[in-house]
Amino acid sequence: MLKPEPRSVRTLLARYACARIALVEKADPAWQRELEDVTYTLCVVTGTQSVTDAIAAADEILATAERPDIRPATPPAQDPAQDTVLAA
Repeated sequence: MLKPEPRSVRTLLARYACARIALVEKADPAWQRELEDVTYTLCVVTGTQSVTDAIAAADEILATAERPDIRPATPPAQDPAQDTVLAA
């Protein structure tokens, strides 16, 4: 499965939140359409079938993107007793 760009996932989550807030403040058909559209898009992008699962998957995508891939710059020193290379 392709992984979505974290920036676009973040934008979708922001659109979802704005639509939910706007609908709580005032029932407007335009905001209802926006909520339906962004909900569908979140589900497609995350490969889920419910908005609850889509939000959880989006959160995981963003959390994964924020974790640095930590690798040591140099390999760890080996114990000389365990060295299997023989010198000539």
